[in-house]
Parts: sequence; structure tokens; C-alpha cells
Amino acid sequence: MVPGVVYGGGKDPLSINMPYNALLKKLKQGRFLSTLFNLKIEGEDDVRVICRGVQRDVVKDLPTHVDLMRLRRTSRVALFIHVTFINHEASPGLKRGGVLTVVRPEVELEVLAGDIPDHITVDLTGKAIGDVIHISDVVLPEGAKPTIDRDFVIANIAAPSGLRAEDNAEA
Repeated sequence: MVPGVVYGGGKDPLSINMPYNALLKKLKQGRFLSTLFNLKIEGEDDVRVICRGVQRDVVKDLPTHVDLMRLRRTSRVALFIHVTFINHEASPGLKRGGVLTVVRPEVELEVLAGDIPDHITVDLTGKAIGDVIHISDVVLPEGAKPTIDRDFVIANIAAPSGLRAEDNAEA
């Protein structure tokens, strides 16, 4: 069993033990820190929780403790959401040999606990070499907003090194 604590939601913290194998399986599936779970505890009401931290053994890298936070469906929570890029073949910059440089593979968004997106999608259609994709260029899910106020870069399309070398030779 792996010890843990459930906190938040206006109630006292509650110590729990989770089956080691079940926890390890969930951790290996991925997206454990951005998934809302329904936790059932004997003698308590069912409660929705999200993992806020997993402490691991320094040497073996196996879980030793889990922190879970109680949430309501209307609670707002900041999470790192995976960024997916689509329509690579519809990008003239990538067709010419440009390279997609991903600056942020995950973006921190403030979302409703009941509407946590699996990922956000960036459409590369019409992007040429030298184009920069900012957070304002991406259609975010309803109710989601970035935690950073500025218009930060998610990715860009850079010229391949061979093309850059030709430009320098001409100059």
C-alpha cells in the first residue's frame, strides 16, 4: 500500500492508503496529474479528486506518497495540458523542408474541474517558414484560459540548416 492524503474542499485532511499496483498502473498510463478521479473511501462520501503530487523513491523512482485534492465540478484548477499539432502536410513551410520547433509541449491552463481537456490542438495549415505560433493563435476549450497573462510562444517553423547556409553564402 502507498500512503496518501486527501485535502481541500473545506474539510479536514484525510489519510489514505492506495494499492501499490493500481497506483503504478495509473502512473504508467500517463496524464495522471491532469485527470479527475472519483475516490471511494469506506465510511466516507464519494469525492472527486485530482492528484497534486507524487513523491518518489530517490533511487528506485517508485511512488512513496500521493497528494490528492478534493474538487467540485465548478472548481477552477491550474493544470499542464498537452499540445497536439495537426495538418503537418498542409503547411507550406514544412513542405519546403522547414522544421517545427516545439517551444512548449505542455501549456498551463486554468480550467473548470468538470471540463478538463485531454489536449489542445494547434492547426499548422498555411504556416510558412519563419511563422511563430502564439497562445492567442490557438483555439482554447471553452472556460479555459492561460495562467500566464502575456502572449507566449508555443512553437515556430524554422528554416532547415541547409537553407540557412545557402542564404548566408549568397549574402
